Amino acid sequence: MRVGVLTGGGDCPGLNAVIRAVVRKGVETLGWEVVGFRDGWQGPLEGRSRPITLDDVEDILTRGGTILGSSRTNPYQVEGGVDRIRAVLAEQGVDALIAIGGEDTLGVAKRLTDDGIGVVGVPKTIDNDLNATDYTFGFDTAVHIATEAIDRLRTTAESHHRALVVEVMGRHAGWIALHSGLAGGANVILVPERHFSVDKVIEWVRRRFEREYAPIIVVAEGALPEGGDEVLLTGEKDAFGHVRLGGIGTWLAEEIAERTGEESRAVVLGHTQRGGVPTAYDRVLATRFGLHAVDAVADRDFGVMVALRGTDIVRVRLAEATAELKTVPVERYAEAEVFFG
Repeated sequence: MRVGVLTGGGDCPGLNAVIRAVVRKGVETLGWEVVGFRDGWQGPLEGRSRPITLDDVEDILTRGGTILGSSRTNPYQVEGGVDRIRAVLAEQGVDALIAIGGEDTLGVAKRLTDDGIGVVGVPKTIDNDLNATDYTFGFDTAVHIATEAIDRLRTTAESHHRALVVEVMGRHAGWIALHSGLAGGANVILVPERHFSVDKVIEWVRRRFEREYAPIIVVAEGALPEGGDEVLLTGEKDAFGHVRLGGIGTWLAEEIAERTGEESRAVVLGHTQRGGVPTAYDRVLATRFGLHAVDAVADRDFGVMVALRGTDIVRVRLAEATAELKTVPVERYAEAEVFFG
């Protein structure tokens, strides 16, 4: 059997661990050939691939990023894209694809399965917003990076008696903000799922200053003030129609300074949350996902995504996994609110 593997969307710690597991089990245990497609869906669109051997994956477990490269290419936005993918797979003798990605990559995988191409999905996103799985790999690493940044920023905030607004990733789901904010002891956590009152934030900040402590505010990039619009860095959209967000942290820091008269700074963590080596948890989870994706291909159980339920790896239909985003529920946010101010 000849199986293709690709990584799509934003890079994410743990991608290489999945690739390693697919190759080790596919090649060494089942005697398959594994082909790596370059740069997400661009690879099968343009026929850019190379065999992945055991030697290729020998030392990639701890490496961040992806040895295959990635992109946000959407083949359904390319004229004749699906037919081109089908032709490339036939020419290269590829029997099935393992697609590692988030909502957009797996949304394409679902549509390709509907169009008769055998695909198995592996959930990847630092945002942890894919439905039907308890956790996605990459999330734990991103939370650790953000938490360490908050810990470091707290010391400088206290030294200079200033408010610090830490902007983390999270377009539509505030999981990184929630977890890193709780772990880092933030005084305010703002998420996209709940529009925030600027007046209330100012009240919490003032209360913190009155107690002679420096406030730390953690805000997800997609968080919105009540009655406000998304704060955009640019009006650009990617191939899946997503507008590039950013700037809420800077805007909020300026509001705090103006309304309180206290010094306030914004720190945007941005792509540092995606970089570096994956945590032990993410390495293990990504490895298990890769092994179970191989099992699904061996069973010719296409149109599924491997998922974490409790401590078990299960299979769910791609249609279920991509139907809606997993967002922070009200009761989880209420737990964090106890510590505001």
